[in-house]
Amino acid sequence: MVAPLRVGIAGLGTVGAEVVRIIEQQSRTWSVRCGRGVRVVAVTARSRTKKRGIDLRGIDWARNPLAIASDPGVDCFVELMGGAGDPALSAIEAALKSGKSVVTANKALIARHGLRLAKIAEKHGGALNYEAAVGAAIPIVKTLREGLAGTDIDRVYGILNGTCNYILTRMEQEGLSFAECLKDAQRLGYAESNPSFDVDGHDTAQKLAILASLAFGTKVAQSAVYVEGISSIAPEDLRAAAELGYRVKLLGVAVRTKTGIEQRVHPTMVPRSSSIAQVMGVTNAVTIDGVGLSPITLVGPGAGGTATASAVLADIADVARGIHVKPFGRPVAKLRVTRKAPMERHEGGYYIRLMARDLTGTAATIATRLAERKISIESIVQRHPDGSSDTVRANGKSSPVPVILITYATSEDAVRGALQAVQRDKVITGRPQLIRIEKN
Repeated sequence: MVAPLRVGIAGLGTVGAEVVRIIEQQSRTWSVRCGRGVRVVAVTARSRTKKRGIDLRGIDWARNPLAIASDPGVDCFVELMGGAGDPALSAIEAALKSGKSVVTANKALIARHGLRLAKIAEKHGGALNYEAAVGAAIPIVKTLREGLAGTDIDRVYGILNGTCNYILTRMEQEGLSFAECLKDAQRLGYAESNPSFDVDGHDTAQKLAILASLAFGTKVAQSAVYVEGISSIAPEDLRAAAELGYRVKLLGVAVRTKTGIEQRVHPTMVPRSSSIAQVMGVTNAVTIDGVGLSPITLVGPGAGGTATASAVLADIADVARGIHVKPFGRPVAKLRVTRKAPMERHEGGYYIRLMARDLTGTAATIATRLAERKISIESIVQRHPDGSSDTVRANGKSSPVPVILITYATSEDAVRGALQAVQRDKVITGRPQLIRIEKN
């Protein structure tokens, strides 16, 4: 009879407590599913007296994470503390160097130190599993690393932050401002008191850097990701998107181009008919485009105790089964260096909203500047004070009028150059709104 896998857990927050509860609750089924049992033998957390709703009798309480990581009575070290540095980093390193397998939900640590940890795992023979670090319950890491190991990936993109998707959903459905929705998200616990990491796109960037490595065989490099947040999005942009057949989402996009791998995070207009456009609220989704493969979209809860715990448990189950794969699908020595692709080279369609001065020649000036950059316009719409729309006219009300342009595929450099010229011409007020369009 095979001995049970002995698990030590550092961190007993919502996720850690749920992992302990489920392992204990389903103890009889682990041997059937994995060929051996799984048993939690040691835990540690900042507070030993905190009530967590779980029974820790019979489980050793370690003095610190490093004690579990170096304990010869532990086979698998589970890190659920968070943070890109110590104590998580040193504890994981110690566990891997002792030949243990490691399971973590720590996206910040994998994005910053994943390659270093993967080298240690390769050298000492343990697994480094981190499914819960990206998309929680969505099995995107396993899909890219194992399920599609024989497929060349062209593009991977998705909604990777539930806070931003919740805010954009409320803004669209209720016509609320960004500030109003953010305040409500904080009240409900979907956003932190300091929400910048989420709403400025950095959380998504960390996850995208990991996905890009898995999809394209590149070294994880968050610094290679272009990042924009959602704070500039206004209700009028969402209304215009709906009328034009689009929906606005904060997407992380990694795509193979002629000049290398482009990685970007920014508000994006996606066709309302696309799978990704149907994902609302705090839900996450990832779409994969592969050679000879119809797009695959994985949808599910991207956060929460139960959702994250399910991914952690799946990684533990793989360790129990003896499944060890390279942390990034390839040996670290075979991963290629990737550099930040200049957004000026990005090519695609664009939504542009301008506040045009109601002066004779305004429309002609805008059209001329776009033509000078060889930008073709799919549509031009002028918003009137009564909410109606029409083709742009050169005269009318004296106050600035919103003008919406949709371009055919062009370069970012061309669009930005044209808009700078329009601003110099002083035929618009304020700053132009620019949202990229991502086709199916």
